[in-house]
Amino acid sequence: MKSKSKPSSETHVVRKLGIVGGLGSLAGGDLFYKLVKSRAVLEDQGRYHFLFEQHPFKDLLLPLDKQANMTSRKFYVFQVCKSFEESGVDAVMLPCFASHTFRAEIQEEFGIPVLDMMDALKQHIGHVVEGGTTLGVIASDFVRHSGLFERYLGSDFKIVYPDTQAQAALMEAMYGVNGIKDGHLEGVPLESVYQACLSLQAQGAAIIVPGMTELSLVCSDLQRRGITALDINEVYANFATLEKGQPGRPPFKLGIVGGVGPAATVDFMGKVVANTPAGKDQEHIKMVVEQNPQIPDRTANLLRDETDPTMAMYATCKRLESAGANAIAIPCNTAHAFVERIQTHLRIPIVNMLTETVESIVQKYGSGKAIGLLATSGTIQSQVYHEAARWAGLQIITPGIDYQEMVMEAIYGERGIKAGFTDGICKEQLLLAAEHLCELGAGVLILGCTELPLVLDHCEVFQINDHVVPLVDPTTILALKCIELSREN
Repeated sequence: MKSKSKPSSETHVVRKLGIVGGLGSLAGGDLFYKLVKSRAVLEDQGRYHFLFEQHPFKDLLLPLDKQANMTSRKFYVFQVCKSFEESGVDAVMLPCFASHTFRAEIQEEFGIPVLDMMDALKQHIGHVVEGGTTLGVIASDFVRHSGLFERYLGSDFKIVYPDTQAQAALMEAMYGVNGIKDGHLEGVPLESVYQACLSLQAQGAAIIVPGMTELSLVCSDLQRRGITALDINEVYANFATLEKGQPGRPPFKLGIVGGVGPAATVDFMGKVVANTPAGKDQEHIKMVVEQNPQIPDRTANLLRDETDPTMAMYATCKRLESAGANAIAIPCNTAHAFVERIQTHLRIPIVNMLTETVESIVQKYGSGKAIGLLATSGTIQSQVYHEAARWAGLQIITPGIDYQEMVMEAIYGERGIKAGFTDGICKEQLLLAAEHLCELGAGVLILGCTELPLVLDHCEVFQINDHVVPLVDPTTILALKCIELSREN
């Protein structure tokens, strides 16, 4: 006789499963019980961690007839799944056939898998009967008429349902007063389900396939009466505990720290949209923006030690992270002086606009050119561009004192860009400062404040009197990088 092997001393990964309760309280409880006693869990109880979450669901008592409205159910499932995702579960179990009619919609919104109960059923059926077998389906009117079973099983099997009279009795047995859903598992309700099964057998059904999770509550009774009925909770439990696949990735979502400044945020989003190769709305990038103009002024902090914006920026980034962003963009050059101290406390990357800009310049123009920087005095004083350029072997040239004052006036002045002006004195001041940088030897100009591209466009060839230089817009570079990340996702 072989002795039982000792548990491995190696550390293994715990699989954390969330179970959406409340859509059928008794059936959900039955699933939980069958999970706990499933073979995989009993063999390795330390590996599995189950979370069962159930809240009052206002439409719970409504029968699932053909015209049943799924809106409240969708929102309920979404909220519970969101709670699970925030709790760090690896996968969600959704023990409700009606909810599986919209499971794909829910899945699109989350980075963790909502395990497909219909796929579990399909796999199990494929192991117990041959293709072409007639399957008798016990389902609610809503699920029956949704075509759910036809989509999953119709190409491989013949599907039949109870006749009209048996179906009406079945709905009453499940959802009526003193029905199985309320815990009345014997007497008239059980007899009605049994008669529905006989109706299916009369149509040639080799096995009875559940389309109601409540069928698991009486499955053993039906089996004792000679009905070959499948226990969906047992099938789903085994599927979940043996599931090896990786979570399907939802569409890439870009988080944007907005309001720094407000117009520059809108400009950046426009560049993401304009540069995304999309033929229809659905091919564009998901973006979640917190437009927070109340983040303290970055330049004021760097130059005059006024309110530190780090906490406000960090809090905004964490909210974007919680909203499911895969990466964060901050369309503000000066704000990048604070990125390094924030990044180590986030689970997702901040796409560094300055680093991407410098790398783009090296790729396009080589490392031999001097780079003129038009930026706020805070950005210049922080040396963030200088450090990024140093790593790439580039030299940064900044305006002299008088010309730098012109740049600051163009951005912050009464008729400056932050005040809503994009022409007139602010543009003249920027052109004077740009010409000054060219005279100092700059071969490329960086529009190093996100307000500047509202006045001067990113372009390969820009003429300023006797000088011709490329104008590099970091927000365009940032937009292109974010698009690249979305396509890699």
